[in-house]
Amino acid sequence: MALCDERAVFEFPFAPEGYPRRLEGRAAVAGYLRDYPDHIDLHAFPHVEIHRTGRPDTIVVEMSATGRIVASGAPYAMDYVVVMTAVGGRITRYRDYWNPLGVPASMDAAKTRTAREG
Repeated sequence: MALCDERAVFEFPFAPEGYPRRLEGRAAVAGYLRDYPDHIDLHAFPHVEIHRTGRPDTIVVEMSATGRIVASGAPYAMDYVVVMTAVGGRITRYRDYWNPLGVPASMDAAKTRTAREG
């Protein structure tokens, strides 16, 4: 979170129903990611490829993450394409084109539980 601008915007264009498509501000992003380690234990990003764009402050990143799903111990693997803009050394915009079909069932269960409690 230290790399994010206070007013950073994170977008998830392919987010399924019930998940946010846009988060505004570092506090909102931190809140969204707070429980992530309870669901997915990331081990590595074995593939990272950075592509330059016509804008010096924006890059496109292709990456793969591996780890395990905490609830089941099953392996986790996800490919991502991210468009990231940084100004003054801080992330100002982060668009994450992740595959919602790869969402672990444990995260769906937690989301449903939170919605019922909320």
